[in-house]
Amino acid sequence: MEYRYLGHSGLKVSTLTLGTMTFGGKDRFSKLGNIDVKEAREIIHLCIDHGMNLIDTANVYSYGRSEEIIGEALGGKRPGNVLISTKARMVVGDGPNESGFSRYHLIQQCEKSLKRLKTDVIDIYYMHEWDGATPLEEMLEALSHLMQQGKIRYAGCSNFSGWHIMKALGISRERNLPRFVTQQIHYTLEARDAEYELLPIAVDQGVGVLAWSPLAGGLLSGKYTRDIKPEGVTRMSEGWPEPPIRNEERLWNIVDVVNEIAEARQVPAAQVSLAWVLSRPGVVSLVIGGRKIEHIRENIGAAGLKLSDDEMARLNKVSDPPLIYPYWHQARFATSTFTDGDRALFGGRSAD
Repeated sequence: MEYRYLGHSGLKVSTLTLGTMTFGGKDRFSKLGNIDVKEAREIIHLCIDHGMNLIDTANVYSYGRSEEIIGEALGGKRPGNVLISTKARMVVGDGPNESGFSRYHLIQQCEKSLKRLKTDVIDIYYMHEWDGATPLEEMLEALSHLMQQGKIRYAGCSNFSGWHIMKALGISRERNLPRFVTQQIHYTLEARDAEYELLPIAVDQGVGVLAWSPLAGGLLSGKYTRDIKPEGVTRMSEGWPEPPIRNEERLWNIVDVVNEIAEARQVPAAQVSLAWVLSRPGVVSLVIGGRKIEHIRENIGAAGLKLSDDEMARLNKVSDPPLIYPYWHQARFATSTFTDGDRALFGGRSAD
């Protein structure tokens, strides 16, 4: 297992992270999975045995039950090299302060997460979604307070736009407040929107990417094709709305190439899809999970798979997003001044 620095920090995380949204299965989260404590313990130890050192969860996953299962599975005694990340911001109750970036909400939710996880400190605390109603100064000051208390070590954001991240980084610098060192975002072969702003920010500003749902909810796993849909329960069959697919023909064109490469390499298609994301600029780790331990065991192999230049070129070509404005203009007139951040989007592409 390879370990990479988490953005502009000294923390190293494994290139694969265990995602636990399938733990618990409470209410609407039953559409994703219902892994109990016994199964979770097996999965966690499998991942640790293969060198994965980060477990990711959120206070909203099964409304706290995912965190509880992690705490119970580890018995309140996690190995010293195992990191835990969780998140806050989403709605977790009926009261007027049960969501958002307020000092009240973030401190309260952090303390509840610590209790459920049976730990004294959260290694990475993500702001789970943008909150434009609360001043960013208040959110960052709350994170500073939690760091000073020793309850969190690093801060990150999730599902922010580029200008949201840059605004937060600017305030961090101006006020000498904690800065985001990581962003957890949706990024796959099918969904490459993050390349317009978020990957360049990752490279240029040191806000390292953890990619969630890197197999597009299983659509890039090899189990789905134009003509074949897997039998049994899946997040798609259960009506889970993420990720949105806006061009189904493009999706199947990508799947065709993934499957061709997987067949030639004699590896699972999921590993090809994951290896592509892992090779992209600014990407630190992929958050992988599943309904069954077999899914996770199979996906772990992606950590050691290196795609050839030809394979990367084929995957890039079939999945390339268009250069929207102002990028097509920059591709015509600014290429001689491009930085590494610019190249996270452009690579070797032209304006045409």
